[in-house]
Amino acid sequence: MDFKNDVQALDALQKKFHELKTEISRAIYGQDEVVTQVLVTLFSRGHVLLIGVPGLAKTLLVTSIATILGLKYNRIQFTPDLMPSDIIGTEILDKERQFKFIQGPLFANIILADEINRTPPKTQSALLEAMQERAVTAAGQRFELEKPFFVLATQNPIEQEGTYPLPEAQLDRFMFSVWLDYPKFDDEITIVKNTTSNLNVELKPVISGNEIIYFQELIRKVPINDNVLKYAVNLAAKTRPGNDLSAAVSNQYLKWGAGPRASQYLVLGAKTNAALHGKYSPDIEDVKAVAPSILRHRIIKNYKAEAENISVEEIISKLL
Repeated sequence: MDFKNDVQALDALQKKFHELKTEISRAIYGQDEVVTQVLVTLFSRGHVLLIGVPGLAKTLLVTSIATILGLKYNRIQFTPDLMPSDIIGTEILDKERQFKFIQGPLFANIILADEINRTPPKTQSALLEAMQERAVTAAGQRFELEKPFFVLATQNPIEQEGTYPLPEAQLDRFMFSVWLDYPKFDDEITIVKNTTSNLNVELKPVISGNEIIYFQELIRKVPINDNVLKYAVNLAAKTRPGNDLSAAVSNQYLKWGAGPRASQYLVLGAKTNAALHGKYSPDIEDVKAVAPSILRHRIIKNYKAEAENISVEEIISKLL
């Protein structure tokens, strides 16, 4: 990672971004926007929650990304009987009658938390610490997780029997909440044609862990104008009903607004979005590009919005 200056490094990041998208497109069809948002989250050093009905290639998307990133990857299937020790690890008594800590599947660079809302809050909270602190506590000891550490969680929005809805504190740990929609007709034809034949796509690693860490640090050095910074903070403040900065739509339809972490992620996301698209400083359009996925899971509708069937997307659209 020997660049003459940060501008040259940002050019290299944009090139890597296009290489990553090209390689992913060999296995994933019709989810271009979703792939972009996942990569924005990765380079922003965040985590992403993927919400979509079964069969939209959520797991395949995560597996493909893990392959082209060339990082250690573990999939954890969340179930109602999963315990914190099942994901963190546990202590065992070895041959010398000494306690030895055996690492769980959480000790990897990329974690696929499949159907995260199917496990009890106790296990969810174990993941929460890892996401925020990049470390876990087991048997009174703190264990640092290897960098980069990236959690992609999936959630099924239609089958809600026997689920444990994620608490607001856990949702707030996710930088993006991304909705996966059904593929377009032409994309679905390509998907069906390729998955019902003997076509075998072998993806190759495009970027290393050290490069990802370097680019994550680079993103934080990207300059941002005060007017764009103020726009991002103001946008988050507008979602909070009952204060001087509240938007009329927030006072009318929201019970709770987004916290300060939303402002941080709006700025970070805008920086990353700008860098990946060849700009050296973000503008207001970059904030708008990442705002829906950042605000979607951080604002809570009131009874009036529910009664009038007003969606979160409509509220965010009015705020923008």
